[in-house]
Amino acid sequence: MNDRRVLIIDDEPDIRELLEITLGRMGLITESAANLAEAHTLLDAQTFDFCLTDMRLPDGNGIELVRHISTEHPETPVAMITAHGSMDSAIEALKAGAFDFVSKPVDLAQLRNLVDQALKLQPMADGGVGGGTRLLGESTAMQRLRKQVAKMARSQAPVYISGGSGSGKEVVARAIHEQGPRATGPFVPVNCGAIPSELMESEFFGHRKGSFTGATSDKEGLFQAANGGTLFLDEVADLPLPMQVKLLRAIQEKAVRPVGSQQESAIDVRLLSATHKDLARLVEAGDFRQDLYYRINVIELKVPSLKERAEDIPLFVEEMLGRLAREYGGEPPDVSTAAMDALKAYSFPGNVRELENILERAYTLCEDDCIEAGDLQFSPAAQAGDAERYPDAPADLGGDAEPDTLEPKATMPRPDDGSLEDYLESIERNKITEALEATRWNKTAAAKRLGITFRALRYRLKKLGME
Repeated sequence: MNDRRVLIIDDEPDIRELLEITLGRMGLITESAANLAEAHTLLDAQTFDFCLTDMRLPDGNGIELVRHISTEHPETPVAMITAHGSMDSAIEALKAGAFDFVSKPVDLAQLRNLVDQALKLQPMADGGVGGGTRLLGESTAMQRLRKQVAKMARSQAPVYISGGSGSGKEVVARAIHEQGPRATGPFVPVNCGAIPSELMESEFFGHRKGSFTGATSDKEGLFQAANGGTLFLDEVADLPLPMQVKLLRAIQEKAVRPVGSQQESAIDVRLLSATHKDLARLVEAGDFRQDLYYRINVIELKVPSLKERAEDIPLFVEEMLGRLAREYGGEPPDVSTAAMDALKAYSFPGNVRELENILERAYTLCEDDCIEAGDLQFSPAAQAGDAERYPDAPADLGGDAEPDTLEPKATMPRPDDGSLEDYLESIERNKITEALEATRWNKTAAAKRLGITFRALRYRLKKLGME
């Protein structure tokens, strides 16, 4: 760090000296200013790798400096020093473009960690899709989304990711994590709606041995597991109100207390959250705390629906079929022009996840290594809507399809107990086993006997764990 330069702005000489000594011991070169005018002079004269400014200055507000640096010196991350407990000021600074904030009295360990994180930022010119996460698409909507992700990766501000179900909110969250200074730390995703309410506190904050029946050992929570990295709260709207209060405190205090413990543990976690629900409407209805809403929604990022980026569908199709081919063996099938046109015209209420499911089914159904329009199975309700919106669309999208193009649907008895999916899988497993035994385990002959393609049989064998 010997050549890294830091600008410190504070009107109190004692604080400036303390910060200069602390950062100097980290091997950083420091310059200091007592007001905004001196800070602007130094910024114009030289380049800084990091800036630390107080909120209240004699000739103005530190927020003004944050906005100036974000606009005129975007490569320089800036952190705000706020008064203790002044969360409104901290949130205002983050919205203005601050990298992060630290409260008075300054915790030096926390400050050193903040500076380390800021200096790990890569130059914006090197920004892009990193760490293995691919934000596919060249549409205007996707180009804008990638730019927003690259910008948000340069901040520690909580981000609220909104968008329809299946639109790729977790993919966006991973991209923010992988392009930021926490990329080497853990990324911990959690579906808030999948945790039973009675276990939620233990899951989030951990517990101590003997704290309740069944707690046979100490267990770390999700916040501790994400320490030094990113915690992604998916479907955050599903959190019950009592848990929302505890989550808010953990975020504000940057500390958690495991169940059964008298001590709080400091945490260093960046928080990203998402839901397909209208969070603002839930706040109005009293189902989501307003103070938590403003704390997690410092910056909102909207993920476009697949219909808004329909021109990217061919790229998704190529990538998904290639992945299926690698997973199940063989070469990816071709896609006919009619099938591709049908995909482009479909509304995709389930977004990218629905496209993936449609292609997975088509992969197993297609003949002669080519997916035709008839191999695509769209949602009946969405097809009906598309037929009204797109009267000139192919018949496969809800137009006047001939009755004999539709395969008859078998009538299945419903299971008496257990899940329907398990029941259907057991029937499928039995039918495949019968066909294999009847053909002396000749897969080609068994596929013919079952009336499916060899690829479809191979896919089902792997999916059912029968290979």
